[in-house]
Amino acid sequence: MKCPICQSDSKVVDTRLSEGNSIRRRRECMECGKRFTTYEKIEDMPLVVIKKDGRKELFDGGKILKGINKACEKRPISMEQQRQLVNQVERELKNIHLQVPSAQIGETVMQLLAEIDEVAYVRFASVYKEFDDVETFIREIEIMKRR
Repeated sequence: MKCPICQSDSKVVDTRLSEGNSIRRRRECMECGKRFTTYEKIEDMPLVVIKKDGRKELFDGGKILKGINKACEKRPISMEQQRQLVNQVERELKNIHLQVPSAQIGETVMQLLAEIDEVAYVRFASVYKEFDDVETFIREIEIMKRR
C-alpha cells in the first residue's frame, strides 16, 4: 500500500477485525513515517436499489448515513451507532434480495431508528414520508405511541 502523503511503500503496524466483514489496518510509511488507517472489506454481490422511476443504481450507504445523521442531530446517538445502523440496513436488505425498491430501504431505516430513538425516527419519517403539515406529525406520533 502506498503512503497517501509521499507515495512510498508502507508497512502494516496493527491489524484488527472491524464492523462485520472488514479488517482495519494501521500502516506506517517506510519513508516519511506518517501513519494512516486502511480498511479491507470482502467484496460480495452489490445491493441494487430500484428507484421510484424504475432506474437502478448501486446501494450507497453514504446517502443513508447522511439522512440518519440529519435525523440524529443533537440526539444521544454516536456516529459509530449511525454507521452500525447503515450496516444493519444493508445486511437486512441483502438477506431479502439483491435488488430492493428504495421505499423498502426507507421503511427499514425507520423501523431500526424507532428502536433506537423516537425523536430521530420522527425526524427521518418527516422527510421520508414528506409530511406536509402538523396533523401528519401528530398522526405519526399517535401510531408510535400505540406500538
